[in-house]
Amino acid sequence: MVAQTAKFLEGNLFRHITVMSLTASVGLMAIFFVDFVDMIFISMLGNEALAAAVGYAGAILFFTTSFGIGMAIAGGALVARALGEGDEQKARRLTTNALLYGVIFGAIFAAIVWQFLDPLTRLLGATGETQALAVLYLSIIIPSLPLLMIGMMGGAILRAYGDARRAMIATILGGVVNAVLDPILIFGFDLELIGAALASVAARLTIAAVALRPILQHHGGFDRPNVASALKDLMPVLAIAVPAILTQLATPIGQAYVTRAMAEFGEVAVAGMAVVSRLTPLSFAVLFALSGAVGPIIGQNSGAGMHARVGRTFRDALIFIALYVAAVAALLFFLRQPIADLFQAEGIGRQLIYLFCGPLALAFFFNGVLFVANAAFNNLGHPFYSTWINWGRHTLGTIPFVMLGGFMFGAPGVLIGQAAGGLVFAAVAWWLALRVIAQQTEKKAPPQPFARQGRLLQLFNFRR
Repeated sequence: MVAQTAKFLEGNLFRHITVMSLTASVGLMAIFFVDFVDMIFISMLGNEALAAAVGYAGAILFFTTSFGIGMAIAGGALVARALGEGDEQKARRLTTNALLYGVIFGAIFAAIVWQFLDPLTRLLGATGETQALAVLYLSIIIPSLPLLMIGMMGGAILRAYGDARRAMIATILGGVVNAVLDPILIFGFDLELIGAALASVAARLTIAAVALRPILQHHGGFDRPNVASALKDLMPVLAIAVPAILTQLATPIGQAYVTRAMAEFGEVAVAGMAVVSRLTPLSFAVLFALSGAVGPIIGQNSGAGMHARVGRTFRDALIFIALYVAAVAALLFFLRQPIADLFQAEGIGRQLIYLFCGPLALAFFFNGVLFVANAAFNNLGHPFYSTWINWGRHTLGTIPFVMLGGFMFGAPGVLIGQAAGGLVFAAVAWWLALRVIAQQTEKKAPPQPFARQGRLLQLFNFRR
């Protein structure tokens, strides 16, 4: 039974990493490409406030998406380990309960964020018409967070089964829906920013529906939900989800500070940064997918006690990152002028795009190291390591560097400082991941990897 479901226990690891990453990245690229086209359409409207509003809204959407990523990490890690252990019934039960908690927690989180949209956008530095447009855009998208949770967690669970193709199809179809509806709603119905928001909601609904279907039809489906089963899995889910969410939330908080710092240089600078924010995930979608692809490979091999393959997975992932970043950086450098022309960027905005298409693209290698190290921590029983590394990178590794960069070089210095801070924490994460993998190899009979975190959360909950 293990051989049928735990497909990463044998075969070439570099090939597994490449296939999983490229397959998953196709779906991600579809979504990121639509976001990229969104920005082109909005730029075509000729209102700088609209583009800036999307920039401010993007920082908050990054915040809510990070919550979904944390829950997806938990669901994917638990299901992958259960499959590595050969327990398909446990994997099915965890699939059901993880998705259930994702919907519940997603709805609660969305309600809280929706209630505070006005002060949150002001905190980022948005004012006047730009702030009102950002709130309008977010008030439509934020309530769909539970749908995003289902889609992201469903994709993570499919990848835990090694079914990256169907996870890819879900995100591609969501991207197609968004791409078709965008021009119809933005220009055809003259809804402008509202149309872009409605198209995004429709895409989230599509991804959620398409991701659930193969789980039901091809991977054992779901257990009937019951209170006893849900309570049994609450602590294992929270043991990974809480530190994973805290880890992911560090990124948008760091990005929020960067947005605030960029706002000091005007709406043109914020709009230019918004373009860079759309270019980044589109250019490096494969690396964003890599973190989700490596997790199941590490999880299955760790669950089966094949620790030597865990170490080789980490090494091969770093080689993959170096090759990919070098290729993409070269391509961006040669395309920097037409990219800037596409957005009709001038002045500071054009400088920021050129900067991204040059040295900042090469610096993304360090982000890739952090992605893979965090995947290793989450799947080897040390999720809080990810938390500390990410928070360090987006506080100590962001705030002083951005302040210094902005002071010395203006708006470009903000992005330079943000990139420079990643180098130190990437080195720390690399060293710590190697140490964790070595410890796993030395243990002949490792304890339950998430038991300690589960006990800590139990103590925290029942002390009150």
